[in-house]
Amino acid sequence: MYYGAIEAGGTKFVCAVSNDKFEIVERVSIPTTIPEETMEEVYKFFDAYSLTSIGIGSFGPIDVNKDSDTYGFVTTTPKKGWNYFDFLGSIKERYQVPVAWTTDVNAAAFGEYKKGSAQGSNSCLYLTVGTGIGGGAVVDGNILEGFGHPEMGHLLIRKHPEDNYKGACPYHEGCLEGLASGPAIEGRYNKKGHELASEDKVWEIQAYYLAQALVDYTLILRSEKIILGGGVMKQKQLFPLIREAFSKQMNNYVETPELSQYIVDPGLGDDAGITGCLLLAGEAAL
Repeated sequence: MYYGAIEAGGTKFVCAVSNDKFEIVERVSIPTTIPEETMEEVYKFFDAYSLTSIGIGSFGPIDVNKDSDTYGFVTTTPKKGWNYFDFLGSIKERYQVPVAWTTDVNAAAFGEYKKGSAQGSNSCLYLTVGTGIGGGAVVDGNILEGFGHPEMGHLLIRKHPEDNYKGACPYHEGCLEGLASGPAIEGRYNKKGHELASEDKVWEIQAYYLAQALVDYTLILRSEKIILGGGVMKQKQLFPLIREAFSKQMNNYVETPELSQYIVDPGLGDDAGITGCLLLAGEAAL
């Protein structure tokens, strides 16, 4: 028995095949170009296996509403060529097996819930902070979705009093992604985050924005764990700053777990997404 997984990002697709114990037997990284080119490489990889089911975690926005005419599509993405691409339909037509379909961050949240930092919890929130900012949540074992999927990166937040940067998001002035993503750091300082590792004020402002969002997510969802991943969060000095800013902004309004156990990094590291996709494939096969 083989499960397939696709972690579809705007830069690359990570595809993997596991056995029935979810141990990866082969994986490959494919550049995200145009759908025809990228999907041809995806098919070439999976065609070598007799798959039981497939789990997909895709960059978005995507349509997760099963009553929608565009269910399974990548929708209003700025990624050239992928706008309203029938991702799920193309995979189902090729392989005719059960397919789980969700966002890349939802898949990562599910992986962390089952096998990572949130293992043993009833709920968790996973936020990736990198080229963009996105979040997913799991509640009582179920990925949180409704009419659509969460877009946690576009939460509107208050500006830091010492920050004059307008924001990097083309849709919203003053959203979390526009103020705290990797491109926002680079746009504000004309340097990448890793080049600013020793600049205290950079990370103080970054922590202010991320903590503000985490306070909002906490008040709405009350998840048992908040897991922060993505390229920006590899700057480990951010974690204590975020916890400190979170405590100050929450101001003892609601109780949370001890912050060093509440706001944490991914237990699965960079494999949270692909692990979640494989686990979702397993559930789709049931």
